[in-house]
Amino acid sequence: MPTVHSTSKIDLDSNREDLLDLPEHSPGNSITSVNSISSLLKEKLMMTFPRALKRRKKPKEYKLRSFVAMLFLLVVFLVGFAHVFYHQQVLQRAYFEKIRFNKEDRIVRLFNSEGVEIALGYLGVDLPVADRVFECLPQDQAAAEGAVCLEWMHMARLYLSYQQKQGFRCYRFTWLSLRHDTLLTDCFKNGDQHGHWYGGGRTLGMAWPVELGRLDMSAFVTGHIGRHRWGSVLKRYFINSRGVAISVDHDTPLYVSINAQEDTHLCLQARHDNFAYATHQGLPKLNYTVCTSSNMKLLHSFLSEKSLWDGLKESDVEVINSLLTEPVWQIAPQDKQHLTEAAVVNYTEDVIALGFLRQGHVLLNEHWQAQVGDLTLDKERFPTLDETIDIIHRRGFKIALTVQPFIGTESTNFAPAVKSGLLINERGGDVRQIPALTRYKSLSSAGMLDITYNKSVAWIQNKLKKLVDKYHVDSFYLDMGTAYDMPHYYKLRRSLINPDHYKTIFTNKIHNRVSVMGVSGAISRPPAPIFVSLPSLPSTWQSLQVIIPTILTYGIVGYPFLMPGPVGGDYLPDVEPTHPPPKNNSSVMELLSVDDLRSSEEFNLANKELYMRWLQLATFLPVIRYSHLPSEYTSDDLVLELAKVLTTLRQKTVNPLLKKYAKEALDSGVPLIRPLWMLDPSDSACHLVVDEFSVGEELIVAPILSQGVSEREVYLPAGVWKDGIDGSLRKGSRWLHSYKVTVDKIAFFVKMPDNTRF
Repeated sequence: MPTVHSTSKIDLDSNREDLLDLPEHSPGNSITSVNSISSLLKEKLMMTFPRALKRRKKPKEYKLRSFVAMLFLLVVFLVGFAHVFYHQQVLQRAYFEKIRFNKEDRIVRLFNSEGVEIALGYLGVDLPVADRVFECLPQDQAAAEGAVCLEWMHMARLYLSYQQKQGFRCYRFTWLSLRHDTLLTDCFKNGDQHGHWYGGGRTLGMAWPVELGRLDMSAFVTGHIGRHRWGSVLKRYFINSRGVAISVDHDTPLYVSINAQEDTHLCLQARHDNFAYATHQGLPKLNYTVCTSSNMKLLHSFLSEKSLWDGLKESDVEVINSLLTEPVWQIAPQDKQHLTEAAVVNYTEDVIALGFLRQGHVLLNEHWQAQVGDLTLDKERFPTLDETIDIIHRRGFKIALTVQPFIGTESTNFAPAVKSGLLINERGGDVRQIPALTRYKSLSSAGMLDITYNKSVAWIQNKLKKLVDKYHVDSFYLDMGTAYDMPHYYKLRRSLINPDHYKTIFTNKIHNRVSVMGVSGAISRPPAPIFVSLPSLPSTWQSLQVIIPTILTYGIVGYPFLMPGPVGGDYLPDVEPTHPPPKNNSSVMELLSVDDLRSSEEFNLANKELYMRWLQLATFLPVIRYSHLPSEYTSDDLVLELAKVLTTLRQKTVNPLLKKYAKEALDSGVPLIRPLWMLDPSDSACHLVVDEFSVGEELIVAPILSQGVSEREVYLPAGVWKDGIDGSLRKGSRWLHSYKVTVDKIAFFVKMPDNTRF
């Protein structure tokens, strides 16, 4: 039995080892003697003691085993860490300069020249997480033309390319869907260390920067704020305070979300639908370019559209300067019966009677026609307008008429337009050409001109040219509505990229034939000298507060020439006042609550304080536009006196600056009205100021925008600034706390030379 024998041998050897150090015993000892017993006990004791010593050495074995275990765990940890590091860093390849992309997790990081991370993007967020990524097949790679090509099998394909121009790095992202149910969505982090995003267009609440707002994923087309996600002026352009800008291709069926589902992300998505992008063929594509720089002011200047001078005539420059320096007098009653020839004459006489305001442009809304779409004057309300316009011209005014692409079903032009096929048809009506109907403003039923049809273009051009020739109309204002004002199932003779493309075509076609002073909406910069109008705003304090972020956003996305709405708002909201208008003016303030929107002096006017604060703000904007005159507030002379002071201020200080920076805007595309960060892009405090702006580089304005407030916080960028109220000098790069601004004053500061000393 080998096993037993082996074990016995081991035990024997062990006993021998234990006996190695034992002393020799006396041969005379006997087992039966006491000495023998003593000797035996001593022998047993000596044999046990070494074994005890060996047992006391066993904790060292445990320590050794513990050390080995800890070493093993450390090795496992290091291997795991190396795996994660490899997954996150090694797979995160630097395909191009200053960019790293982890194709497994689809995370992209952009860096500036100093190696600082300035953007974090999550690409293809709707693709399955477990899907593997592969290099494209040779034929697909060949189509990339030098770009990196990656494919998620049967789901999507991504092309990455890079270009460097004038020190600015631009990365091209091109996504292709490979199946209809694939959603292409890329998101970029906003806020904190990844900066603040600006641009896009007006949203509900008009957050500045955009990450302070929230917007669910929606089609990036124009709409009516309150009913839709976006306003009437848009541009597929966003810029970040860390020096990152995103420009989305015009042919991408773009959806956008901001901070949706509690995420601090700006997300771009390509998606087809049955309205905004119904004409798109094939599979969705998400194509955009990301450009980076260490200075977002320089980056914005680099990306701005240049050479607005191209094709500009001397008369166009005169129109620009005229709109900047002369008011626009908007005569736009909601009831068309109130828009008469006598009303126009009386209005211009009231302007002249003021004695301190320049004549400017008289703008009539669409009710100069008997029915919208007639494109001829209503003879009952304007029997001798040709003679009246001559009188108005002699008084120094210019006349502008509002034109729409809509033709009401009650218009004399509707039936002939249908017969001639001039209107947009219903989609699917290939056999029977049925005009698609819609509604807009006062029109409960209307058709819409097919501006892609040459006969439609010639028809409206000739109608407007006749108005110019017969009545000597100076210009037209184009009120085109929004994407959602088009017939839902629209079909044009030539397909549009999206319904907003209609605005661009309509503006260009009309501008080629007659003079156009302004447009109600846009998705691309109209040719100079056309000004883009801010949206219609009700007469409320909330409306006053959205003007600055709106005009800053429009300027940033590429619209330097802007026309704000009338002082005091476009209309009074349809609400009843807390109390009826009092008979005795002396008890007005006691009877009216602070929430009343109407003036205490004249029931049909905006609140007097609101009108005054609005007038103060409008004094510094590119165009000052009136509907109600300051003289209509008859209870005291405060409003009228304020208007005189502000008119002088605009003529002496603001107008020269506007004309100066208009030339710069025509050269470089930069806005006239600028956010504070354009004065000092490195000053983080400037990034979040929402209620101040600058006129060019030389004048900062900080208006009061809330009811009953007579002081505010004011931030001044770097430099020395002269206080416009008391003439004192103020050092920049700091806040002015509790700055006093009474109701008859507005805070503004003029930039002094750099060598100015206190």
